[in-house]
Amino acid sequence: MAQSWQDIHKEALRRIHSREWAPDTLIPNEADLAEEFGCSRATVNRALRALAEAGWLERRRKAGTRVARAPQRRAQLAIPLLREEIEARGQRFAHRILSRSRSKMPSPLRAALGLSDDAPVERVQTLYLADGHPFALEDRWVHLAAAPGFETADLEKISPNEWLVQHAPFSHGTLDYSAAPAGDFEAEQLGCANGTALLCMQRSTFGPGERAATLVTTHFAPNHRVRLEI
Repeated sequence: MAQSWQDIHKEALRRIHSREWAPDTLIPNEADLAEEFGCSRATVNRALRALAEAGWLERRRKAGTRVARAPQRRAQLAIPLLREEIEARGQRFAHRILSRSRSKMPSPLRAALGLSDDAPVERVQTLYLADGHPFALEDRWVHLAAAPGFETADLEKISPNEWLVQHAPFSHGTLDYSAAPAGDFEAEQLGCANGTALLCMQRSTFGPGERAATLVTTHFAPNHRVRLEI
């Protein structure tokens, strides 16, 4: 029975983990693997390409494919839905739009996104709630040219976070985590003392063709934890 590329990917990863395919050694060529798994070379190629993109294999033209000497897992950016995160905890989700305006974007933030001074942007500040208690405070700048329809979207019915995930696909971005003291505004909205250490996440996203889409800063309520799988 012919194997799918996912089956080949899984088996190849097993061989790497078990050291059946040892680090820094060549693996069988695509033709031999295609014969072994009873599939086309294109199917094998897709599986190996995915492993190379994840950092497990090194592929060089005319030199074959070898197991990476020191595999480095490469992080992939996926935009989390705060609603799903809250509901996964068994809590009731709600959000509140605190402000929404066509404010002038500060020069440092424009520079970070590579936007010109006349690029149309909208600023939205949103408080996310879990069982009625503050969960996260979001300060979001949206490049309207990269998110058609956002300016007229009913953000009371659907949060900015969820609307953009659904309507503004991105190709790449950056993500920074830091600890930041709560200022007056953060302390008031998150119900904590001024100066409380908060987990702060700043994310920028870019659409196809390097077009900047959004820059969002999220402060999470005290004691928030982030769990990553590697």
